[in-house]
Amino acid sequence: MEKNILDYNTVELDESDNSVIIIDQTLLPGKTELIKLKEAQEIWDAIYLLKVRGAPAIGVAAAYGLYVLAVQIRNKVVGSHDEIEVFYEEFVKEKEFLNSSRPTAVNLSWALNRMDDCCQNAMKKGMSLNEIVEELRKESIAIQDEDINTCKMIGEYGLSLVKKGDGILTHCNAGQLATSKYGTATAPIYLGHERGYEFKVFADETRPLLQGARLTSYELHSAGIDVTLICDNMSGMVMKNGWVNAVFVGCDRVAANGDVANKIGTSVVATVAKRYGVPVYICAPTSTIDLNTPTGKDIKIEQRPAEEVTKMWYKEPMAPEGVKVFNPAFDVTDNELVTAIITEYGIARAPYNESLKAILDKKNK
Repeated sequence: MEKNILDYNTVELDESDNSVIIIDQTLLPGKTELIKLKEAQEIWDAIYLLKVRGAPAIGVAAAYGLYVLAVQIRNKVVGSHDEIEVFYEEFVKEKEFLNSSRPTAVNLSWALNRMDDCCQNAMKKGMSLNEIVEELRKESIAIQDEDINTCKMIGEYGLSLVKKGDGILTHCNAGQLATSKYGTATAPIYLGHERGYEFKVFADETRPLLQGARLTSYELHSAGIDVTLICDNMSGMVMKNGWVNAVFVGCDRVAANGDVANKIGTSVVATVAKRYGVPVYICAPTSTIDLNTPTGKDIKIEQRPAEEVTKMWYKEPMAPEGVKVFNPAFDVTDNELVTAIITEYGIARAPYNESLKAILDKKNK
């Protein structure tokens, strides 16, 4: 029986040859190709070039990638003078290099810092170099295992906010291809599908990289879910027609005040949704909550190459040569447009400065 896209792991660790295996998402839906990443530059490129994408999946890939590099560093320095100190110095260099690949999604730095903390804790306990690397292996696997459980819990909380037969609109791809399983914004959809909710889903194509068209509609359709692909500028019409009962979107960073950074166009969807009285639910693992970022104004927004707008996907350029292009990867949706933020530890509502802190306190108990 032929595999469909949901039968593949978005990211996995191959311990047999010390590599990270990912689906090259730039080739979807036309071609499913698994690629192996072993070198630091390969891992960096895969993240920057969106071969692996989606905040949770980026975090998992970075954690596995840093472990793979840790094994290489160990093999290089073992037996040398001050081997653990030399190991850690090189480990931090690789961590900082990977962290430079994409600035907006907080999961990247969160996962890398977690691996760093693991390494430091093992060193403080006086572990040998081999034991330190083994702790890093276990931590990277734990990050992925927790991601699966996190998405499942977001799905359960999200499902409590909708009813059978509802219409749901989603933007970009916060599906299984953006995580280890279930997705974030799609988790309520997948769980509902398993339980006979018969949702009708509208997926924005999500210009300019078409993650909604190439990825979300592809994976939902592959799962047998009723999904309709629409252009980004059609969201107002489907909401006005009464076809949408809820908007579920993912998130790359949540500021302390509840402002959220997500794929460019999310703020437009949220603004239109408010006009038509449709609730907007942000599906955000607690790893994306950044209380050190006071508001959305403090979030650094990644700028992408002009060619993604003018040339990508076209046989010939579709804009005049030399025209100026503004191509931010994300925008910030103001907290007043957000109905609720769904995490694996519960649902946060305004005032978000209080509810988000309470969610994290619950997590840290």
